[in-house]
Amino acid sequence: MSGLKRLIPILDRVLVQKTVAPTATAGGVLLPESAVQKINSATVVAVGPGRRSSTGELVPMSVKEGDKVLLPDYGGTTVKLEDKEFHIYRDDELLGVLTE
Repeated sequence: MSGLKRLIPILDRVLVQKTVAPTATAGGVLLPESAVQKINSATVVAVGPGRRSSTGELVPMSVKEGDKVLLPDYGGTTVKLEDKEFHIYRDDELLGVLTE
């Protein structure tokens, strides 16, 4: 059996890959850990189909693949797939969608 190629979240879960803070300046100077800001944003990699309401209707997801989202300071579940780190959140845990 081959390794996992893609994880598709179930229900109202969202799979994201966190944005990595730069560890060097544009000129190539390495920044100490204390100077690197914590970034609470991520790119949505996959979304589940949504959750069911009490009446059985499908409640659609508020984000889609490719969206940039703002994450809470805590929460989510860390998942490693093919040497990459991803995080799973519920749709209602995400704080917002970042736009340009």
